[in-house]
Amino acid sequence: MLSRPKPGESEVDLLRFQSQFLAAGAAPAVQLVKKGSRRGANANLDQPLLWDHRDTVMLDSLPDLPPALVPAPPKRAKPSPGHPLADNEDAEERLNRHDQHITAVLTKIIERDTSSTAVNLPVPSGVAFPPVFHRSQGRQRKPAVSGKKSIFAQEIAARRVSEASIPAGRGVVSTVDLPEGAVTCESLTPREKYHQLPWGSHNFQGPHLVTGKGLRGQEAEQEAQTIHEENIARLQGMTSEEILQEQQRLLAQLDPSLVAFLRSRSCTREQAEEKATEEQRPGGPSVEVTGEEPIMPTSSSEPRQEEQSEPGAPALALPVAPNKEWLHMDTVELDKLHWTQDLPPLRRQQTQERMQARFSLQGELLAPDVDLPTHLGLHHHGEEAERAGYSLQELFHLTRSQVSQQRALALHVLAQVISRALAGEFGDRLAGSVLHLLLDAGFLFLLRFSLDDRVDGVIAAAARALRALLVVPGDEELLDSTFSWYHGALVFPLMPSQQDKEDEDEDEESSGDKAKKKSPEEGNQPPSDLARHDVIKGLLATNLLPRLRYVLEVTCPGPSVVLDILAVLIRLARHSLESATRVLECPRLIETVVREFLPTSWSPIGIGPTSSLHKVPCAAAMKLLRVLASAGRNIAARLLSSFDLRSRLCRFIAEAPQELSLPPEEAEMLNTEAFRLWAVAASYGQGGDLYRELYPVLIRALQVMPKELSAHPPQPLSMQRIASLLTVLTQLTLAASSTTCKPSSDSAEASLLATPSLVTWTQVSGLQPLVEPCLRQTLKLLPSPEMWSALGPVPTACLLFLDAYYQAWSRQLDLCPEDWLQDMERLSEELLLPLLSQPALGSLWDSLGRCSLLCNPQSCAPAPEALRSLVSLGCMGGCPPLSLAGSASPFPVLTSLLCLFNTLARIHKGLCGQLAAVLAAPGLQNYFLRCVAPGVALPLTPSLAWALRHEYHLQYLALILAQRAATLQPVPATSAALHHGVALALVSRLLPGSEHLAHELLLSCVFRLEFLPEKASGGPEAADFSDLLSLGSSRDPGCGRGGLLAQACQDLPSIRSCYLTHCSLAQPSLKASQALYRGDLQRIPALLLPLPKEPLLPTDWPFLPLVHLYHQASDAPSGLPPADAVGTAMRALQWVLVLESWRPQALWAVPPAACLARLMCVFLVDSELFRETPIQRLVAALLAQLCQPKVLPKLNLDCPLPGLASFPDLYANFLEHFEAVSFGDHLFGALVLLPLQRRFSVNLRLTLFGEHVGALRALGLPLTQLPVSLECYTEPPEDNLALLQLYFRALVTSALRPHWCPVLYAVTVAHINSFIFSQDPKSSDEVKAARRSMLQKTWLLADEGLRQHLIHYKLPNSTLPEGFELYPQLPPLRQQYLQRLTSGMPQNGVPETKYSCYR
Repeated sequence: MLSRPKPGESEVDLLRFQSQFLAAGAAPAVQLVKKGSRRGANANLDQPLLWDHRDTVMLDSLPDLPPALVPAPPKRAKPSPGHPLADNEDAEERLNRHDQHITAVLTKIIERDTSSTAVNLPVPSGVAFPPVFHRSQGRQRKPAVSGKKSIFAQEIAARRVSEASIPAGRGVVSTVDLPEGAVTCESLTPREKYHQLPWGSHNFQGPHLVTGKGLRGQEAEQEAQTIHEENIARLQGMTSEEILQEQQRLLAQLDPSLVAFLRSRSCTREQAEEKATEEQRPGGPSVEVTGEEPIMPTSSSEPRQEEQSEPGAPALALPVAPNKEWLHMDTVELDKLHWTQDLPPLRRQQTQERMQARFSLQGELLAPDVDLPTHLGLHHHGEEAERAGYSLQELFHLTRSQVSQQRALALHVLAQVISRALAGEFGDRLAGSVLHLLLDAGFLFLLRFSLDDRVDGVIAAAARALRALLVVPGDEELLDSTFSWYHGALVFPLMPSQQDKEDEDEDEESSGDKAKKKSPEEGNQPPSDLARHDVIKGLLATNLLPRLRYVLEVTCPGPSVVLDILAVLIRLARHSLESATRVLECPRLIETVVREFLPTSWSPIGIGPTSSLHKVPCAAAMKLLRVLASAGRNIAARLLSSFDLRSRLCRFIAEAPQELSLPPEEAEMLNTEAFRLWAVAASYGQGGDLYRELYPVLIRALQVMPKELSAHPPQPLSMQRIASLLTVLTQLTLAASSTTCKPSSDSAEASLLATPSLVTWTQVSGLQPLVEPCLRQTLKLLPSPEMWSALGPVPTACLLFLDAYYQAWSRQLDLCPEDWLQDMERLSEELLLPLLSQPALGSLWDSLGRCSLLCNPQSCAPAPEALRSLVSLGCMGGCPPLSLAGSASPFPVLTSLLCLFNTLARIHKGLCGQLAAVLAAPGLQNYFLRCVAPGVALPLTPSLAWALRHEYHLQYLALILAQRAATLQPVPATSAALHHGVALALVSRLLPGSEHLAHELLLSCVFRLEFLPEKASGGPEAADFSDLLSLGSSRDPGCGRGGLLAQACQDLPSIRSCYLTHCSLAQPSLKASQALYRGDLQRIPALLLPLPKEPLLPTDWPFLPLVHLYHQASDAPSGLPPADAVGTAMRALQWVLVLESWRPQALWAVPPAACLARLMCVFLVDSELFRETPIQRLVAALLAQLCQPKVLPKLNLDCPLPGLASFPDLYANFLEHFEAVSFGDHLFGALVLLPLQRRFSVNLRLTLFGEHVGALRALGLPLTQLPVSLECYTEPPEDNLALLQLYFRALVTSALRPHWCPVLYAVTVAHINSFIFSQDPKSSDEVKAARRSMLQKTWLLADEGLRQHLIHYKLPNSTLPEGFELYPQLPPLRQQYLQRLTSGMPQNGVPETKYSCYR
């Protein structure tokens, strides 16, 4: 038995096994079974299959070389079952006949018999290869009938047809080089010319139209040829004139469509033949010798002319003229050579049509007609190829390129475009906003995807573009330069404000409930939806922070990328407390920033560019930590404790900037940012332990400060560093004055309390002798504007330090008060009082109006590219010099000076009068006058809110100083009234974060009797005299406005208590604001202010108590009136009367209609409040003020009113309440009648006469007590038909009677009389019919008095009992009109059923 092959045996062993197997003759273990043929169902399947020797592999018998290509050996075919061979057919021949192998083909090469075939010599050609056939040449040919043919096959077939139709004698004669004996067309005889016509040439070599289709076989061709020969013979026997005449006759008889079909078919053939002939001609131009062209339709000749003009077209615009000797240049295709042509000329824009914006590689907007050279690389685009630059769509397309350099270039250009757009370089040259367009197109997420790129260049370009989009350099410079101002470290969050109702409801919820409710909603929103409303939130939702950490930590990018990423992180931290917390809690992000960019040891860095910022201190990294710390005291504590910032602050502060082994500018900025971070931490009472360690360093810095201030000119970075140092000392001095807080059971309040400061008064008491000389030195430069502006915030920081110093000194209970009082006197006599007499200080006061945002809104123009979803301060190009934050702004130094004056006046009251002399400066007085003047309310933008907050600080400090002085000495009446007007305006303008200022103004200035000089100067008497002189005044003598004003002045303390109760602010916000402005560092929660959605108090805040009473009464389930409703309403009405009489400018922002609506609320509180005598007198006085001739035209009830959803709804409730509880009260009725004037909406009158007709019986107000003229109700005539019908129904049904409602009776009679006697031809048929019917029914009235009033009414007169005059006799026109309509009608009354329709 043979063994099976084993592993390791070679092919030789396998062959040996095969030989042994074959020699043994054993049966194989496997048999080859072939499946039966499907074509033979009766195949013999039972026949045993023999072993096939062809399966044997015999290597020994194979030749070494492959066989030569010889004819294949004859094959022996075996007939298959079911298909036997024919008897007379050889199987070998049948097999060979069906063999398609190459060898079979090569064995049957048989020459074609060419003995009877005409030999045509090839046409000579000057090209090396056959001409290229263009596929457009075959589009007009008729497609093949039998099957599909390729374009090449169709061309070959057409060429063969043309060659077969050209006779041997037919040729082309060149006009350039004619052979000898040749003749031209002009030398031919008429008979010879005939043979040169198209119908005498190759066109008659075969039938064209008659093909013989439909006949059998050879008969068809023979019959067609016979007909063709007969036609030729007939044509040859005719002259050309006869042929043309016959042609015209046939064209006239045949169908035009048939003629067009035959011509198109002939044209197609001729074009194919001509093209085939032209391709075989020599290269020189030649024309065909013809005598006269046949008549062809225009439609068929135009394509022919176009094709003939194609060969010469490329020479028009190609940069290199094609040569016929070049390969494939005999036929030039413009489509393939279009890219080699020169750019088309620029289109000169003749109209105002908008064109697509295109930008250069530097982001510049290119003019549509600018002509730039092509080597600049600005023409690589398809659309508008002649224009230079790239559109935003093309740049977006380029950012998705597979080439990394192209992606980086596109992002770089987009970044430049954004930067220039934010700078306002495009102006009004573009229609729409570039940033809006980019964000709507998804540019934000394109940048996010680009940050995930693997190529460093693309990441760098994406980071730069992201910085250009998010970060406005001017904003950071502004916030840094104002850090040392009065509360300059406090900033608003740079996030969009949500104005919808849902966000307002969420703001009213507690922080815990809001966090639980809001987080899931925002988490479920996709980043695209978040980015639509807030770009920063949308970016944070895309996991931007982990990616930025990865780029900084792993890829180690270059310095520019690091600075871009740090700038982006700073912008994210400024967004909100939530964003700052996410930046802090991002895994390893802050650790990477501190470890890589704030090391304590590094290699010295020289001046010039640096290859890497890793392991090198960076000022931007320190600024990032400072901005994060400003977001909250807890973040600041975590930064100090978890990231070892104390050692790094010591490291960067201990050495002078010039000793830090860094570039000078970077060292200055790093030292400045270290001081600012320390100042922020000290604002929370933290970082006090560093003061002990760095005390020698701080003293040395203060000692060298005068030398640095004396440099000419002062270095801006050095001035910022000095100001930051003084800010640190200011906060440390305030920390020394803080006392340990009392233990509180409130856990929320206890969580805000930090460890008591480790700085004591003894440690900071020696700083004042070092800072005061610096202040003296800076004040000496005040007369020099250039040197003064170069000092920057240094004088401001010095004044604020002295303010904190004396404030902390006065709080030391264990020290003698005489010491600080004497020192204050010394400072006033030696420095402050002489300063007040300097003309330079007066010039600062004079410049307040020019730099004020309230007086000069153009000084803070909005950014050209402002996005609601991406907040910025709009300081891209820097602040103008004459602006609040400009270099020439007096606000920072004057604010700090007033702050110091207030502290000294509060501690040492003997200095108050001397220091208050600053308030008499003419510049300050003019500034106050402009602040209280009426003006257009500005929209509250982020930049506006930031600037107004600093301007309000100066106003508040000036008012507090004026209030302190007013309590000690009399103030001139003009100044007191002016200060009171400023206080009233300021209290309604203060923004969130200034709750303490609003509270103090309500406590001190607003309700201060000293600020109401009218009380002592005959103001009440003047008010009574004014009322007596006013026309139409008919109030009772005891209800004089003077007595009400005098009583209001006596009740000012009660009025103040009322408003403090109803204008109370949120307690958490108030406590945080008090801690900030009082210097209570232990209770300051954050330096990030609340979002400024709107001012703290509304513009109509004097009416707040009345509104609160109305809401309390509406929400009370039992219907009981609110507690002390009479006292609250009386105090509010007293204060409103005072403002209306003596401070009308305080209510200029409140529309008269809103005042009327608030007065209505008094009557809607309950059913008894309006009956109180004080309320009646006060409301009557206010209603008289509202109905004055100069105020009444401003009363507009149709416009939207603040705080009121719909005045018609309020009036409907008012009517319902009047109908229920008024009992004919005249004052109540006067308020009901006031909105019924003719110029107001007709819906108000329809509400009364349609839904509350019963109220007419209670409107018994006499005509003499009507607060407005009766003509306001009667003019112009009523034109509402529905209301007129209601008027008539109320009169005829006696629902409206003269003794019940004299005012409305006179009004309705006037309107009905005007309507029934109106003869306006433009009236509609419905109105005419109603007028005729109403007049006829009036004539039939049974009430003789009413009929007399309606027909004989003349004009209104409120002095008469009826309220109108009557005609003794109708005018003739009216009399004729009445007779014409009532002729034949009885004058007596009609039955009652006649008026049933009016009931």
